[in-house]
Amino acid sequence: MIKLQPLPFDEAIEFFKGLGIELSPEAAEALAAGTRRHAFRVAGIAKLDMLEDIRAEVERAISEGTTINEFKKAVNQMLDRNGWSPSSKLRSPWRLETIFRNNVQTAFNAGRHRQMKANTARRPYWQYDALNDSRTRPEHAAQDGKVYPADHPYWDTWYPPNGHNCRCSVRALSEKDIERQGLKIETSENFADPDPGWDRNPAAEWKPDLSRYRGEAREMAESMLRESENA
Repeated sequence: MIKLQPLPFDEAIEFFKGLGIELSPEAAEALAAGTRRHAFRVAGIAKLDMLEDIRAEVERAISEGTTINEFKKAVNQMLDRNGWSPSSKLRSPWRLETIFRNNVQTAFNAGRHRQMKANTARRPYWQYDALNDSRTRPEHAAQDGKVYPADHPYWDTWYPPNGHNCRCSVRALSEKDIERQGLKIETSENFADPDPGWDRNPAAEWKPDLSRYRGEAREMAESMLRESENA
């Protein structure tokens, strides 16, 4: 009997492994939003060893296809080892699901971004795809089906995920796809904003304005900039 195994998404794995140093919530808030999207962080966790443990479980989920229930079990065991109270808010199913989905979806979409950017000569248009079920936010549903050129500024703001637990994605289209489906190509640069803090493409290149930071935040920004330039 043939047993099917999930294939690893190399671009998604590469993106997640390439995230910047782990930041405490306080330090993360001192950095620009574009920089924060390139660092793994969990609100309420300041100890780097615990952040690294949680990060390792997320990476395992992306690399090996582990389930959200396996992720929750592993994180709860880690919290037990570190003496966290059974009633800790971090243990709530909603909180753990948010950590899991935010990071897995970000890595997946960043991986897709790299794939689609490499294929824009053949598929120069991108289409926003929302699931449109009872959990879809109205602002995200309003973007569903919209088509913009791959290099349009729209994608600097609306490339998913665009909020906590966002399940939206993007598909690449060719000229023939546009003609066959009778799709309209958007050109306007006036569009609504996504959820606060989620208006930056996580896969886009970035360079922090170092003049805005001081102390520890400045050191972290400089370190992340050096890593991005040497990548």
